[in-house]
Amino acid sequence: MTETTSGAKRVFICGSALRGQPDHGNLQAATFIRETKTRPQYRLHSAADGWHPAIYEVAEGGVSIPGEVYELTAEQYDHLISTEPPNMYPGDVVLENGEVVTAILYPRELVEQYQWPDISHLGGWAAYKASLAQA
Repeated sequence: MTETTSGAKRVFICGSALRGQPDHGNLQAATFIRETKTRPQYRLHSAADGWHPAIYEVAEGGVSIPGEVYELTAEQYDHLISTEPPNMYPGDVVLENGEVVTAILYPRELVEQYQWPDISHLGGWAAYKASLAQA
């Protein structure tokens, strides 16, 4: 996890806490850094009937997942982690520029067990949710 000189943490957000999404408030007053995407080594699924995203790393067949980087204080980070659904956990992701930051990941084994839909090809969580609203 990237820590700045002030002790803040940089976190990659790619799901329901994105700007314009219902859980954005879970970031509290975190500082928005930039829009970005991961290197093409991840898959994104819609978990629990679209309740939350599930991102995990793959050795092959990955895509770049779009998202946003925020700088969070230790208190904001702890709050964010406390609001995450069950089984989600913090882990490192590699962004397109090579920077390694923390993201909230989901166990691939559970995605496969529950056969949640792969939405990697849809252009990210916000695009997926928008496609549902138009359906």
